[in-house]
Amino acid sequence: MTRILIDTDIILDFFFDREPFAENAAKILSLCESKEIKGFITPVIISNVYYLLRQTAKHEKVIEKLKMLVSITEILVIDRDAILHALNSNFKDFEDALQNYSAELDKEIDLILTRNTKDFKNSSLSVMTPDNYMKIINARL
Repeated sequence: MTRILIDTDIILDFFFDREPFAENAAKILSLCESKEIKGFITPVIISNVYYLLRQTAKHEKVIEKLKMLVSITEILVIDRDAILHALNSNFKDFEDALQNYSAELDKEIDLILTRNTKDFKNSSLSVMTPDNYMKIINARL
């Protein structure tokens, strides 16, 4: 089973129904729910998504959405090693560095899905957009 870190932008595309990206975001989360892929997020993603959703919805509604997200994904660890790697990396964005090193240090993540592939150019992992990933999945069917 493919193990994928799903970046914040994809989660936000789904929750905010951002077009034209929402459809692929929904498909990716559906693949997680049906256990066709194993989706991962990080504590940073949960925190950022909470903060942004809270701008438009009440706490209880946001918590409900996050519980749904956590029920279909796994959560990677961001520990001291991941933080030190991020601090000492060439990543321009610290949050992306944290995501990347939590995935790299997990040693079992196959792919990072993000719309901002250039932000992960320093990653040792495969990085792909949701659009390209869905094209590959659809070609297999």
